[in-house]
Amino acid sequence: MASPQIEQFWHDLVADIKANRVELPALPDIPLKVRQMLDRGNVTSEQLAKVINADVVLSTRLLRVVNSPLYRTARQVDDVKAAITRLGNSNVRSIVTTLAMEQLFQHKLASPMKMKFLEQIWSHSINVAALSHVIAREYTSIKADEAMLAGLIHDIGKLPILEYSDLIPELAENEQAMNKILSVLHTKVGTLTLRAWKFSSELVMVAAEHEDLQRDPGVDGDLTDVVLIANLLSHVGTDHPLTKEDWSEIPSFQRLALTPEESIAILNDAREEIAGIKQLFTA
Repeated sequence: MASPQIEQFWHDLVADIKANRVELPALPDIPLKVRQMLDRGNVTSEQLAKVINADVVLSTRLLRVVNSPLYRTARQVDDVKAAITRLGNSNVRSIVTTLAMEQLFQHKLASPMKMKFLEQIWSHSINVAALSHVIAREYTSIKADEAMLAGLIHDIGKLPILEYSDLIPELAENEQAMNKILSVLHTKVGTLTLRAWKFSSELVMVAAEHEDLQRDPGVDGDLTDVVLIANLLSHVGTDHPLTKEDWSEIPSFQRLALTPEESIAILNDAREEIAGIKQLFTA
């Protein structure tokens, strides 16, 4: 059961969002425009390239991704239009959004405690994104790029919580209280955030349910199962509470036809690939 402090925080945050006294974070303009263009359909690679090229950092990073070991073929890709053609619209949507996430975690004027949290969340999200990419590719028919995006946004609810905490002086430097609020409320706030961004129901479900170890929708393994397992694997070798759980009793493993032992073997076998994916999200 949530403490009175957490319940009050949640009540106040929702009330202020509804009253437009506080805004949920927004996707950066260029990635948002790319998603909207793709949603409308009938968009050409030339039209997409024109928009993406307006953001020098984003276009440079997209070229870096398409020429990385994840996608590289014999010929180097030197322009954004060619990169879009090579990747396809669906992959472009996921990759552009994925690359944009880093901008949301850059707060140069944040307090030392807030910066510490932002850096920890971003580092963890990159790790889960890389693991999700590998698991999806090896054990599911889910698109690896979509899984990578899902891993990157699974904890997105922590970002507006940190932003809102700036308005509450007693939380500003209380690391223990902040940790508790982030842990308990980030799935609820993440659901609100991704719905506001008009993300797919599958991605919203990732934010909402990735902490529910006993979730079992009774269908084939899904995106949330991939991220849930990636999140568990991200804590291997630490004393995190999730490492103390009996993983053999977690339905997501069965739903992906994967044992905990096999998942850890994936972690070991794909270390270089995982490191390469994580490097894509560093400047």
